Amino acid sequence: MIAIWYAVVSFMLIIYIVLDGRNFGAGMLHWFVAKTPEERRQVVAAIGPLWTWHEVWLLGFGGTLIAIFPRLMASAFAGYYLALFLILWCLILRGISLEVGGHINDRLWQAYWDFNFVLSNFLLAILFGAAAGNVARGVPLNPDGNFSMAFFTNFNVRGYVGLLDWYTVSIAILAVVMLAAHGATYLTLKTEGLVHDRSKKYAKYLWIAAAPLGLAVLIESRIVRPDLPGHAWSNPFWWIGLVLIAASAFTLLTGLTSGRELRAFVGSNCLIFALLATGAAAIFPVMLHSTLAPGNSLTAYAVASSSATLLRASVWWPTAFALAVFYFVFISRRYTGKVSAQRDTQGFY
Repeated sequence: MIAIWYAVVSFMLIIYIVLDGRNFGAGMLHWFVAKTPEERRQVVAAIGPLWTWHEVWLLGFGGTLIAIFPRLMASAFAGYYLALFLILWCLILRGISLEVGGHINDRLWQAYWDFNFVLSNFLLAILFGAAAGNVARGVPLNPDGNFSMAFFTNFNVRGYVGLLDWYTVSIAILAVVMLAAHGATYLTLKTEGLVHDRSKKYAKYLWIAAAPLGLAVLIESRIVRPDLPGHAWSNPFWWIGLVLIAASAFTLLTGLTSGRELRAFVGSNCLIFALLATGAAAIFPVMLHSTLAPGNSLTAYAVASSSATLLRASVWWPTAFALAVFYFVFISRRYTGKVSAQRDTQGFY
């Protein structure tokens, strides 16, 4: 049952990254694919209707983590205090930019909030990428299961590490490029005219750039965590993930080369999902690896709630998940379709 709940928690976080990641990417490219106020409203309108809903997955992930893995929540949130507050402030800044940027018809006002919008999305991509790097690399857990980290220390990946080092920075760079490519692929589906054409061009270039960066991170991961292959090869879900990665990459590639935008977008979503799911399968059952001593690491079995709590959660979680999916489908259908360049988008609508 613990393995199932690990998959559920991972699924919720990955779904958030996939869904809101396209908004991060579109936001980062805001100034590059849209040159005029009318074109920028296309980008904002493509993001606007669903951006708050995507964050519900992040809240659901946090709530489920508290219920299922409370000890991990206590240790990770205390240790990642600085990073979590940076993410929180960036999410707030992005939300304010979307909500108030179009409320005053003033060039300076709109330019200021456009800048905040681009910056907050860029920082969110970096922070989530660095967070993924910290999970893969590990944190300086002591024998009591606690840790604290500075923003950076000596940029090494052993011992008392910081949030940033050469490995986590490289994963952050990969995250920026991949999410930007994901956002550009989404914009080709949701925009028209010059914005569509520029987005299509950026999507191709960014996915091409992501390939060698991904290979470099794979090699680095083998150096930083030489124990991971042993865990991964014995996990059948890791092998399934590799198959999904190959199928998703093929779908994305054929969609980009043939101009089939929906196919490319499906491949983009599936590729990011498969990469993150494969990574989650590779590190299981360890949820927080210790860079001080492997014996200090926290496993899913060690930090899980009691059997009674897991049993109760297995009743309420499927019900809540079904309601969430129903609402997501309703909202998605309500706001389907391309956004016209002449659409009046006051605020984020």
